[in-house]
Amino acid sequence: MATVLDPAGAPAANEKRPAGRTQPTTPGGRRRHVPPLLAISPFYVLFAVFGAFPIVFSVYLSFQDWDGIGDMRYVGLKQYGWLLQDSVFWHSVLNTFEIWFLSTVPMLFLALVLAFLLHSQVRFAGAYRVAYFVPNVTSMVAMTVVFGSVFAQAGLANSALRAIGLDGVGWLSSEWGIKSSVSIMIIWRWVGYNALIFLAGLQAIPTEHFEAARVDGANSRQTLFRVVLPQLRPVVLFAAVTSTINGLQIFTESQVLFQSTDVGTTGGPGQEGMTIVLYLWQKAFKEHQFGYGAAMGWVLFAIIAVFTVINWRLVAGSDDDRRPGIAGLLRRKGARRGR
Repeated sequence: MATVLDPAGAPAANEKRPAGRTQPTTPGGRRRHVPPLLAISPFYVLFAVFGAFPIVFSVYLSFQDWDGIGDMRYVGLKQYGWLLQDSVFWHSVLNTFEIWFLSTVPMLFLALVLAFLLHSQVRFAGAYRVAYFVPNVTSMVAMTVVFGSVFAQAGLANSALRAIGLDGVGWLSSEWGIKSSVSIMIIWRWVGYNALIFLAGLQAIPTEHFEAARVDGANSRQTLFRVVLPQLRPVVLFAAVTSTINGLQIFTESQVLFQSTDVGTTGGPGQEGMTIVLYLWQKAFKEHQFGYGAAMGWVLFAIIAVFTVINWRLVAGSDDDRRPGIAGLLRRKGARRGR
């Protein structure tokens, strides 16, 4: 259809304005955005000073040899090469993975069990929720000192074992005793927090799903695996990812539990409690090798990123839509019986 032009050659008055063209913003319109920007500017200023700048500076520092006082000396990728050849670093990596596995897997399982118990209309549920969350807000330094007394050779843990006829355990002197004691502290601190996260996920499941499963004749096991756990998948993913991030950054438990003035024995006998972050702290703040510590921090970041992606793929990788529903499961089960 031809465009009707006026005598001056301009488009007709009834022609629509081309999409994407807007009137230029007036100075008064721009000024209206100034107060909101000023209101949120403190956050960005603080983030730039205490967040973005330290991250960028740590990248720069990882390529420097610096003791925090003298001049920096550029060494490039040599810091990372020295790190890969450091046997103590690899020992700390192995310790971190072992402690992470010993603590995270039982902790998530116990948290899920506690969440189901709290969700089953138990009496004094509110008091239990508060009690489960208390360890997470308690000073970990103070509680590590308490656990140090509990796991001492003549402490409460060995006294309880001897009371039932078992030999005492070298909680703070043997390889697996050290790893177990640190893992128990981590479980004690985080199991209640994750239980409340799982409980929130359980309470968010619509009751119609349980009623539909009951009408279709699903038993408790089928309801758990076909209704509850698929609905909890996002919550399990969140708990697994955050537990992995926290578990690979273990520091306070080992640092306070095995505190020593001798640099070489940090982490307990045989350095079996030496974790990556504890070794980073030792190198950077006790031996003043800040460039080496920065390089170790970025290697730890890469490790956490890889494990986070693996957790994401394992927990959220499968498609829920491929799972048959309750009705489909029961129909197939009945069809097999009819044959």
